[in-house]
Amino acid sequence: MSARLERVEGRAPEPGPARGVDYAIDVQGLSKSFGANRVVRDLSMRVKRGQIYGFLGPNGSGKTTTIRMLCGLLTPDQGQGTCLGMDILTQGRAIRRHVGYMTQKFSLYADLSVRENLEFIARIYGVPDAEAAAADAIVSLGLDGRELQLAGELSGGWKQRLALGACILPSPQLLLLDEPTAGVDPKARREFWTQIHDLAAGGVTVLVSTHYMDEAERCHEIAYIAYGELLAQGTVEEVVARSALHMWRVTGPDPAALARELMQQPGIELVAPFGTSVHVGGRDRAALELAIARFSTREELVWRPDSPSLEDVFIDLINRSRDGLR
Repeated sequence: MSARLERVEGRAPEPGPARGVDYAIDVQGLSKSFGANRVVRDLSMRVKRGQIYGFLGPNGSGKTTTIRMLCGLLTPDQGQGTCLGMDILTQGRAIRRHVGYMTQKFSLYADLSVRENLEFIARIYGVPDAEAAAADAIVSLGLDGRELQLAGELSGGWKQRLALGACILPSPQLLLLDEPTAGVDPKARREFWTQIHDLAAGGVTVLVSTHYMDEAERCHEIAYIAYGELLAQGTVEEVVARSALHMWRVTGPDPAALARELMQQPGIELVAPFGTSVHVGGRDRAALELAIARFSTREELVWRPDSPSLEDVFIDLINRSRDGLR
């Protein structure tokens, strides 16, 4: 509801974002449980204004719960912090006035057209001249020619584009995108990310959860969460460097059989077949090289040093996190 409408109803307008704050998100020690299930454990994170921040982790890791705590939809059991300079514990309603939240599931009206959905959202948020704002969004998002099509008849990529348009209509300072490209084809994903970078270049902060490593590499910084704990954060380069993983690639006549054999070797912690080769790694360089030396007499195998990928790092993190819970 707009500040103008709140004054008419006799309520003082809620405070807006603190624009001088360097961090759009700054939270410490967030924890959240549902019954006996502790979903988020002592999570702290900072996201700079105008940054694209990738939030990664397996299903059930606590990403969605964290996003909902950040915008005041859920109250943490412990912890504190700010979103857009406002207190997440006491100013959730004010925060949501300045945040665009795109959920995993398409949540617009399937039986309304593209234009009708956007005009409705614009009116709900008190956007001046809702019809003109919707028309501008249709053009800027490449939806022109589809404005009369029912939202429920759109393909996944076009639904995603429409949902993003609805999020940015009220001109939010922060976008929270919860796995927005799940089930979308590569071309639509690339076009979506071009739009995200354009928004960030215009000063919008974006926190996006994703399972795709290529998307993570498009972010300014990333964070990885598993079993409710934040395990790593920083730029992609920093996260990979801090992993201390050592990798080799081996090529041979039967990669699948070779991968199974390598998995049984002490000192080898990661094994992943890739086409005609196998990606092999571990954190203890000496133990890894000793394991590789056992295969040195097999002339059909060709070994060469390799670099860890972001996927290697995350698989290693989740394996170690799982081991810590046993």
